[in-house]
Amino acid sequence: MTVINDVKDKLKEVGQKLKKDHPMESLLNQGIARSIPKVGDLVEGIVISIAKNEVLLDIDGLTTGVIRGKEIYDESGEYSKIKQGEKVSATVLELENEKGRMELSFRYAGHQKAWERLEKLMKNEEIVEAKIIDANKGGLMTKVGNVMGFLPVSQLNTEHYPRVEGGDRSKILGALKKFIGQSHKVKIIDVNETEEKLIVSERAAWEEKQQTAMEGFKLGDVVEGKVTAVVDFGAFIEFGKGLEGLVHISELAWQRIDDPNTIVKVGDKIKAEIISVEGSRVSLSMKKLVEDPWVKVAKKYKVNQKVKGKVLKINPFGAFIELDKDIHGLAHVSELGKDVNNPKDMFEEGKDYEFTIISIDPKDHRLGLAYGEAKRVISKKKGEEKIEEVKAEKPKKEVKKKEETKE
Repeated sequence: MTVINDVKDKLKEVGQKLKKDHPMESLLNQGIARSIPKVGDLVEGIVISIAKNEVLLDIDGLTTGVIRGKEIYDESGEYSKIKQGEKVSATVLELENEKGRMELSFRYAGHQKAWERLEKLMKNEEIVEAKIIDANKGGLMTKVGNVMGFLPVSQLNTEHYPRVEGGDRSKILGALKKFIGQSHKVKIIDVNETEEKLIVSERAAWEEKQQTAMEGFKLGDVVEGKVTAVVDFGAFIEFGKGLEGLVHISELAWQRIDDPNTIVKVGDKIKAEIISVEGSRVSLSMKKLVEDPWVKVAKKYKVNQKVKGKVLKINPFGAFIELDKDIHGLAHVSELGKDVNNPKDMFEEGKDYEFTIISIDPKDHRLGLAYGEAKRVISKKKGEEKIEEVKAEKPKKEVKKKEETKE
């Protein structure tokens, strides 16, 4: 029994010695147990050596950390040019590997740092560079640093927004692909490390720049610029130093316009007045710089006057008629005759017809027309005009067509 006890004591002594020599035990014995890292923690160390697929770190002189293989790569780019003797941070993967070293990762550490940086950039609303990597119909794939992100079409600035007629998706994709390889200035508008979601906005960065540049302008200023794009709802004008404003279709000219291309073309140099500034959005008017022809309309046209006009457009409720290049009127369906339900049965766009003026409203830019003869009476008390009777006959060509059909 004595021999057995002696062997047990000896084994206990060896075990205690081995335990005492363990790196983690050394940390405990030095009274710094609270500093012992856990898996997932960030630790700091001094670079001992750098090899192609391995980096060794001295962790406070107590243990050696190793970063191997894919764990050397990081999203932050912070570790791409490390040098021997430099202090760096790494994430703990294992407290001890097969060689008694602490397994570390620059990849996880870089990931943490990269996303922390992105959150800080978003919070501070800073403008950063985003490289365009690819495109799809919804927007552009980007890289901010080494982190992949997305720039939606709706977040492009006015210069880069794909103005494709009819919204053809294949044409939109073609327009977006032209940006691949370029770098755009953006603001980060959404960061989610857990979902690895990064959304950026070029429009937000552009709006900040636009607002700053607009400080030298005010309402009523006349600016000179170049037409950069013509769309269904108006024309974009570049003026000042990289500023852009919109001339809405209703502000291009005094007359009614269906297609802005009939008034301006891309590349045209024009003058316009600033009529609205809302944040970064600037509204311009070309017609403000031209005398309103409706001010003198009463000198040119009178109620009950017979006029010849060209049919510009036909709608179910009536036809728009051009009396001259500035004054357009409306022949409402109710003024075309008792049996007329659709103006298309009477008129053809682009052709001239005889009308009678039945009302003039210069303030609201309205002029009412009736087809054929119109009798009116004037209320002497209030000076108001009202229709007593409207007699209209369908165009002769229409009557002829119906007779031929009948035969």
